[in-house]
Amino acid sequence: MGFFLSETGRDLAPPRRPAPYVTCVRCADRFSSARGAPRRRCSLNATPAMELLEEARTLGESVPRPPGASGSPSPDEQEQPEDSALMVAAPAGAEGDSTGADGLWGLPVEHAERRPECSRCSRPQKVCLCPYLPVHPLQISTHLYIIQHPAEESKVLRTVPLLAACLPPEKCTVKIGRRFSEERDIELSTVCRDSGTLILYPGAEATNLEEFILDSPVYPSTIILIDGTWSQAKDIFYKNSLFRLPKQVQLKTSICSQYVIRMQPNSRCLSTLECAAAALSILEKNNYIQETLLRPLQALCSFQLQHGAQIRLSKEYLLKNGLYPKPMPKSRRKLRKMELLVNSVKI
Repeated sequence: MGFFLSETGRDLAPPRRPAPYVTCVRCADRFSSARGAPRRRCSLNATPAMELLEEARTLGESVPRPPGASGSPSPDEQEQPEDSALMVAAPAGAEGDSTGADGLWGLPVEHAERRPECSRCSRPQKVCLCPYLPVHPLQISTHLYIIQHPAEESKVLRTVPLLAACLPPEKCTVKIGRRFSEERDIELSTVCRDSGTLILYPGAEATNLEEFILDSPVYPSTIILIDGTWSQAKDIFYKNSLFRLPKQVQLKTSICSQYVIRMQPNSRCLSTLECAAAALSILEKNNYIQETLLRPLQALCSFQLQHGAQIRLSKEYLLKNGLYPKPMPKSRRKLRKMELLVNSVKI
């Protein structure tokens, strides 16, 4: 331990760390809350300040600070010895302000209420999209099984509620989670082991959906989709062995995404609703399904753009045109992915 040399030449021990403080809610005086500190009384209340602190600790609450009270001691206050008064100079009229503020602590807290939501489309009632949904749920034979990342559940502009509102409840199942096992998720395990189940996820091992249904001896009855960002979907797909059991398929399409209010890696990356619409139209052999499912998505994007939202260009477009707003990553792996994205190489 080092020592300091005073003006008189005597060795002094290093200064102590300043003790924690508590501010009185009535007079804004500061008191030391360290154990063994002298018990001082509030200038406006006869109750010892340390008893007020112990009461707050018992209730598990922190002592509130009045407006203008400092959250941490200033350097001048830190240099004061522990046995000093540690009082804060109050401005003129502070006593009257403290007396008037006493009534504020008892006022009820008004909790912000959420806007009432539509029970069908899960949108606020003022911006309900039900006029753009089909009057009756679409009659399909394919069962849609959606694996949703927990982070997607709290997002406002998600597309899964719109998709579920267009389909019969028994034909659309949404399961939320990141990790699944055969022991805990028996239903999902049964679905994945069924020979008529497909999982829609692009990759080198994936087969084009249109080609698969032409050569498959068993016509698909269930298709699994993963809802989340691309990194979240990749994490769910590769870290759950159950999703390696169904046949992996992908969409061979050149259409651009209409979900323009969220950024995509490139314009050919589709949202969950767009993937479901394209896959169901292929499996059901009915193009009307795709048109019906995309109608509420188009209305959602149009409404957001009319009220301040901006068209989010793809990451590929921004990189190619030198418009990418973020600094380039230092990781070689991420730089390589960006290079492949600019050169239109499938990652």
